[in-house]
Amino acid sequence: MENSNSPAGPFGMKDKLGYMFGDFGNDFTFILSSSFMLKFYTDIMGISAGVVGLLMMAARFVDAVTDVTMGQIVDRSRPTKDGKFKPWIKRMCGPVAITSFLIYQSGFANMAYGFKVFWMVITYILWGSIFYTSINIPYGSMASAISADPKDRAELSTWRTIGATLAGLVIGVGTPMAAYEVVDGNTVLSGPRMTIIAGVFSLGAIVCYLLCFHLVRERVVVEANNRKLEVGNLLKSLVMNRSLLGIIAAAILLLLGMLGMQGMSGYVYPNYYGSAPAQSASALVGNVVMLVICAPLASKLSAKFGKKELSMVSCAFGAGVYLVCLVVNPQNPYVYVGFYSLAYVGLGFFNTVIWAMITDVIDDAEVRNGVREDGTIYSVYSFARKLGQALSSGLIGAVLSMIGYTPDTAFDPVVTKGIFNLSCIIPAMGLGAVALALFFLYPLNKKRVEENVAILERRRRKA
Repeated sequence: MENSNSPAGPFGMKDKLGYMFGDFGNDFTFILSSSFMLKFYTDIMGISAGVVGLLMMAARFVDAVTDVTMGQIVDRSRPTKDGKFKPWIKRMCGPVAITSFLIYQSGFANMAYGFKVFWMVITYILWGSIFYTSINIPYGSMASAISADPKDRAELSTWRTIGATLAGLVIGVGTPMAAYEVVDGNTVLSGPRMTIIAGVFSLGAIVCYLLCFHLVRERVVVEANNRKLEVGNLLKSLVMNRSLLGIIAAAILLLLGMLGMQGMSGYVYPNYYGSAPAQSASALVGNVVMLVICAPLASKLSAKFGKKELSMVSCAFGAGVYLVCLVVNPQNPYVYVGFYSLAYVGLGFFNTVIWAMITDVIDDAEVRNGVREDGTIYSVYSFARKLGQALSSGLIGAVLSMIGYTPDTAFDPVVTKGIFNLSCIIPAMGLGAVALALFFLYPLNKKRVEENVAILERRRRKA
């Protein structure tokens, strides 16, 4: 229940800013990984794109255990003077930042191939499956403890997206400008520069996490779940939760589309268009679209039409934009940037409200089961997002290998044309599939969400 006499005071701007900084910290390492790790290990370390993609997919089997385990740890932990979820952010911000930095060690580029694969596997697993999980699960679950008001949670979702967008601006715009250099007339990634950039971003992540810890206040007392863990019943409950399965499917497909856009940017701009500045411009314009259009309008449009309804239409629009781009095949990189930005409007609305949608799923489970399991449900959802990230990276790595991409063939005309085609086809398929998944699989339309909120309010009054 919500503690109205809490010294934390009423929900306000400090909470929204703090929650924004939390996702800013997450994305200092997450966006760097999704946008540049594949490029770093193929071009700098000389590892096959297929091998890197295979690692990213294989790591998700580890996450299947670590994410749900962390969710159970969070649900069963007792609240402290700082709250139930916040302490984890302070504990784990150092390890997640350090392991992210260790991934991008260009000084090992001349080491044996087996050693480089070993280093990549160990550092990536430690960063993504262990330490990132141990901070991201409590952070995402914390939204329910900051306020019990659905409107406040929707605002937290918006501010979380703003944090991710600002991180995208810093990483997406700044990194290409600093990380690339021209060698023999070709735009190539610099290993030493990437190592420095990763170190700077790791320090930035720690600062953002600490700001989140000090600004956010937990007002809703979430007691430890002391029920005996019965794995069979837990799995049955999760498998039978249609709203959770629907949002999981949509999240995987969203990441396939969104990270497909971001991941292929590292190839289509420098290799097909020969323009690293255009890659920075696409990140800049895409993130400005999120800040200027999606963030201000998402809450209003979802309140009027429903989060599910808004997301279906916007993702279908984004898929259509990329199909048109594929047919037009623009030769000017900045025309391609225009298509990229329009498509970002489509995925941006869904990406803005999706965090509020997961709290709707948690509410729906509580209505049906009578138990609040923020950590467990969020951990399953987090695993789905990681799976989407892995599938995207794995798919990109596999199809790049299929079209014959290697450091030696990176600028061959046949290969670069294949890169352009993939940069349109992957996000078009991903975003189109999101719209279909939401329509057929996700049951929480506007009416159902409002009914669940009313039911939980009545229960809390009686309690």
